[in-house]
Amino acid sequence: MSTLSKEQVKKLVRGNNFQSVTDVNSYLKDIFKDIIQELLEAELEAKLGYAKDDIDVKNTDNSRNGYTPKTIKSEFGEVDIQVPRDRKGEFQPKIVPKYKRNVAGIEEKVVALYARGMSTRDISEQIEELYGFSISAEMVSRITDRIAPEIKEWQQRPLEPVYSFVFMDAIHYKVKDDGRIVNRAAYVVLGVTVEGSKDILGIWIGDNESSKFWLGVLNDLKNRGIQDVLIFCVDGLTGLKEAINAAYPKAEVQRCIIHQLRNSFKYVSYKDIKAFSNDFKEVYHAINEDVALDKLYQLKDKWGKEYPFAIRSWENNWDVITPFFKFSEEIRKIIYTTNIIEGLNRQFRKVTKSKTMFPTDSSLEKMLYLASMNVVKKWTQRYKNWDRVLSQLIIEYPGRLENYI
Repeated sequence: MSTLSKEQVKKLVRGNNFQSVTDVNSYLKDIFKDIIQELLEAELEAKLGYAKDDIDVKNTDNSRNGYTPKTIKSEFGEVDIQVPRDRKGEFQPKIVPKYKRNVAGIEEKVVALYARGMSTRDISEQIEELYGFSISAEMVSRITDRIAPEIKEWQQRPLEPVYSFVFMDAIHYKVKDDGRIVNRAAYVVLGVTVEGSKDILGIWIGDNESSKFWLGVLNDLKNRGIQDVLIFCVDGLTGLKEAINAAYPKAEVQRCIIHQLRNSFKYVSYKDIKAFSNDFKEVYHAINEDVALDKLYQLKDKWGKEYPFAIRSWENNWDVITPFFKFSEEIRKIIYTTNIIEGLNRQFRKVTKSKTMFPTDSSLEKMLYLASMNVVKKWTQRYKNWDRVLSQLIIEYPGRLENYI
């Protein structure tokens, strides 16, 4: 598409008394209207095969039949046009389709604003401020509802047969249900492929955490094609370990070290947190499990009487903490913390912070899906030193990756 030359722009400016940006916008709006009108006339001319003033070459029993007024919404605001008609009613304009009134991409802008956490009322006000016409909060909601089939397709899409790591977590929201405000959990699952790339595998909205619900999520993942997972990285969610063992018995379950630390810190006085935390580094920085266990016992001797529950938390979860110690630094960095999923949750909280309550489960799912798509766009690089990570995983889990590399 060609643009105006510098000289043409100068001539345009000299020939018009522009006093403000509004004047420029009004001028462009008029030009836009004229262009749309000419394009409609050209479309009908191509359809009929003769120009308006050239009846002599007419070779059809169809003809022009006046105009239908139509108001369209554009980036220049509302524009009134005249859509030409033909007598047989066969003309279907392409530049402004028959039932389309929005030619500015407003719907896409509405969805983008919604994805950033703006309320339907705020979006309505911003559209009016930017484009000079209003759309109701209800219309905003209807526009965003149109992505429901897209969400369904995404949630049911086929997945890879094997994932090296899968991270699972839940984040909680208030949702209105039959006139009552209830707690809902958004269950989020992220996967790392054998190529080292990250993806959000799904989001499920449900009630309180339970092994039955998590098993349903895991079976859904199996039905979508996941045959094997090497390591599940989790945050001690209720019933999750049992569900994983039932769905993927060969998978290793790793408790997030950071969450484990936070869980034990809640039993420790603020004045001792720093010293307690420094001592615990000796445990999770240990070169192997034997050394880690020895360091834990030393820490128990020092702090056990004052903070027994903090130490007991590690002892009770030792079976899902210990896989960590058999891996090298590259893999430890990946499973040390579920920061990948925590980063996603931060984005979720960012776009939902203005929402004290969601009107429906689907409205919550809609916003989390759109936020997820914005996050995934930024995941363009695989994990650092992935070749070394993959080599170690092949040795540690023989026969489970070779056919998928």
